[in-house]
Formats: sequence, structure tokens, C-alpha cells
Amino acid sequence: MKTRTFIAALSLGALSIGQTWAAQTIKMQVDGLVCAFCGSAIEKKLRSNAATDDVLVSLEHKIVALSLKDGQDLADDLLRKQITDAGYLVKSIERVPDTLDSLRAGLKAR
Repeated sequence: MKTRTFIAALSLGALSIGQTWAAQTIKMQVDGLVCAFCGSAIEKKLRSNAATDDVLVSLEHKIVALSLKDGQDLADDLLRKQITDAGYLVKSIERVPDTLDSLRAGLKAR
């Protein structure tokens, strides 16, 4: 019984470590994106965050997504402020299990 308890605890610990250090993808629905300049401005602003690894802007789908470096995070309030200060309206922010590449592929398939 002790062995099973130890293995279960070890497994849970490994899972939590993996989740803590796994890269995250943040997906936002943003209104006001109408031209390539809009996308470039948002991309530049988001890339200025040290935690940002990569950025995706889809004008057609009004989606802005960013992947974070391993073990990093950005507060929703900071992201909302950066995009709002640039002149756009953030409709929603969510953390998704998808990678930026899978989001890109999904948007192209639409």
C-alpha cells in the first residue's frame, strides 16, 4: 500500500511540474483589426514582453494569440492594457492547450 501511495504521489508531482513549466498559448478575440498595420502594431507591442515567445495576428478572424516561453506567464490585465492602449478592444482572453502552429493551421482551414 505504501508503494502505491508513493507512486501516486510521485506521478501527481511529475504532472504538476510538467504543467508548471509547459509553454502556454494565450488566445484573444480583438475588435478593431482592419489592416496589416494594425496587426504589426499589436505584434510589436506583444513581442516587447520578455515572456513572449511568438505572436499570431489574424485580421480575418479577429484573433491575436501568443505563445509564452517555458515557465513564463503574462497577466490578462497587462495584455488587455497593451492592446487597449494601442486602440483596440479586447473581447476575450483565454489560455488554450493548442500551440501557435496548430492555431495557425486551424485558422487556415476555416
